Amino acid sequence: MQNITKHTGTLELIKRMKNSRDGNPQFMLAVIEHPEQRLGWRFRTPANSMLAYKAENFIGKKVDVTIGTFRGCATLNSIREAV
Repeated sequence: MQNITKHTGTLELIKRMKNSRDGNPQFMLAVIEHPEQRLGWRFRTPANSMLAYKAENFIGKKVDVTIGTFRGCATLNSIREAV
């Protein structure tokens, strides 16, 4: 993964994507940094990663995420609840 950046905001579910070949979920998510203007970053969860299961628990909550570029797509690298 390249070009990793850190962002803090509210996690929103954009859409649930097709499950991977192994049956694991994938999501298109957004972290909204400026709620009054609805500005933030849109990214996906990696295929066959536990991050998709972990991200489900944080939807609607304030989080710290790192996002990187993997095969030309903005992809979640890590997620944790913001303090």
